[in-house]
Amino acid sequence: MDRFDPTAINVRSGHFIGGEYVDEHGPRIDVARPSDGVVYASVPVAGADMIDRAVQNAWTAWRTSGWARMAPRERARVLRRFADLVAADAQTLAPLEALSSTRPIRDAFNWDVPFTAEGIRFYAEFADKIGGDVAATDHDHLGMTIAEPYGVIGAIAPWNFPLVMASWKIAPALAAGNAVVLKPSEMTPFSVLRLAELAVEAGVPPGIFNVLQGDGRTTGDALVRHPRIAKVTFTGSTRTGAAIMAACAETGTKPVTLELGGKSPQIVFADAPRIDDVARRIAAAITTNAGQVCVAGSRLLVERPMADELADRIQRIFSELKAGATWTPDATLPPIISDPQAARIEAIVERSVASGATLRCGGHRADAATPGAFYTPTLLTNVTQQTPAVQEEIFGPVLTLQTFDTEDEALELAAHPDYGLAAGVHTADIGRALRMVRGIEAGTVWVNRYGRTSDFMIPTGGYKRSGIGKDLGRQAYEANLRFKSVLIDVRA
Repeated sequence: MDRFDPTAINVRSGHFIGGEYVDEHGPRIDVARPSDGVVYASVPVAGADMIDRAVQNAWTAWRTSGWARMAPRERARVLRRFADLVAADAQTLAPLEALSSTRPIRDAFNWDVPFTAEGIRFYAEFADKIGGDVAATDHDHLGMTIAEPYGVIGAIAPWNFPLVMASWKIAPALAAGNAVVLKPSEMTPFSVLRLAELAVEAGVPPGIFNVLQGDGRTTGDALVRHPRIAKVTFTGSTRTGAAIMAACAETGTKPVTLELGGKSPQIVFADAPRIDDVARRIAAAITTNAGQVCVAGSRLLVERPMADELADRIQRIFSELKAGATWTPDATLPPIISDPQAARIEAIVERSVASGATLRCGGHRADAATPGAFYTPTLLTNVTQQTPAVQEEIFGPVLTLQTFDTEDEALELAAHPDYGLAAGVHTADIGRALRMVRGIEAGTVWVNRYGRTSDFMIPTGGYKRSGIGKDLGRQAYEANLRFKSVLIDVRA
C-alpha cells in the first residue's frame, strides 16, 4: 500500500471501555493531520469519573473474566489470534496510523503493522513458558516463588510510533495475565482504538484492554494516580517521566517502566568499512520519521581524518530527501508532528548558530507541496559540548558533528550529563568496538548498524535520565509480574 485519500478515512471517536465505544460531554481536543495541518476530528478529554469508570471496569474484568486464571496456553492462543487479526487488518490500520501521525503510509503498511503483530505473537509465547521457581532449601522444606499478574496496568503511549509503542505496552501486560488501561497521545488517538476492537474480536475479554482519550495533564496524571492502577508504563519525555514517578510515589508507591529521552551519539572511526554505507546509516538514524525517534542518532562523532568526507556524503543524502504528506507514495521526509514542535526545532538551531555553530545545510522549514510542518535535514558543525543542539533532545532531523583523535576523547564526547538511551559505533576493529561498548553509558549500543531488528528478545531502555526498566525482551514480560515467595514445612 503506497497511498490513500485522507478525506476518505472514517474515524471512531470516544473512549473504548468494556468492549464498546463510550463518549462524554465536556472538553474535547482537536486532532490535526501533521501533513497539512487540517483538523479532521476531535476526541474527548477523560475526566475523573470516566477514568474511574475505565479503571474499575478493567479491575472487575480482571477479577471476574478468568483472563488472569486462564490456562496460559489458552491465553497465548487468544493473543496469537489477536496478532493474526492485526496483520490481516493492515489495509485499515495503516491509513489510520499514517493519517494523524508522521508515519508514511508505505512504512506504516510494510513495517509498523507487521511489527506490531509480530510483537504480540512474541509475547504470546511467554504466557506458558515463564512462571516461578523452586528454591534450593533443606530437606524438610519446600521453597518456591510464584509469578502473578499485578492486576490493572496503566499505560501511556507516545505519538511517534502509535501502534508499535502501544503494542510494547499491552502485549507483555496481557500475556502476563493483566488488564490494561491505555492512554494514547491525543495527537494520534485512532489506530490504537482499532487495535482494541481487534483484541475483543480475537477473544480478549471485554474490559481487559481499555483505551482512554485525553491529554497528559488531566487524563494521564489522573490515570497513573488511580489507586486501582498497580503498575505504570510510559514512553515519552524525561520531564513527563519524572512527573509520573512523583505521582506514583504520592499515591502509594507503584512500580514504573519509563523509556524516556535520548541524545544518542554515533561514533565513527577512520577504519569503518564502506564509507557510503556508513553515511547512509548515519543519515537514516536522524531522518527516519523526521528524527522523531527516542533513539535517533543525533550526535555524530567522527575521527578527524575522515570528518570532511563523511560530512560531504551525509549532506548529499540529506539533499536527496523529499518532503511530502504521509499519504503520498514518493515522500521520503515526513512532517514534524505539529507547528509548535517545528518552531521548537527552529529555535534550538537558531540558538546553536548564535552560540557559534556552523550551519552546514538545512536549518529551515522545508518547501513541501502541502502546508504541513516539514523541516529540512540539518547538519551543524563547529559545535561544542555546550551547544544547545548538542545538549538538548531536539526530536527533529538535526545532526551535530564533532571530531576526535583518540578513543578516550571519543568516549568523553559521547558522554552526556543527562541521557544514556542508545549509541552507535562504526569500526572494523572488533577489539575497539568492544572497548567502546564497555565505555559507553547507554542502555543499547549498536555496532556497525544503527537501529533495531525484529529480534524482540533484545530489550531496550536507558541509563541515567533516559529511563527505568526495559521494553521488549524477557525483561518486559517479567516487569508485568510480581513474585510471591512461598515456604512450606513438609515435616508434618
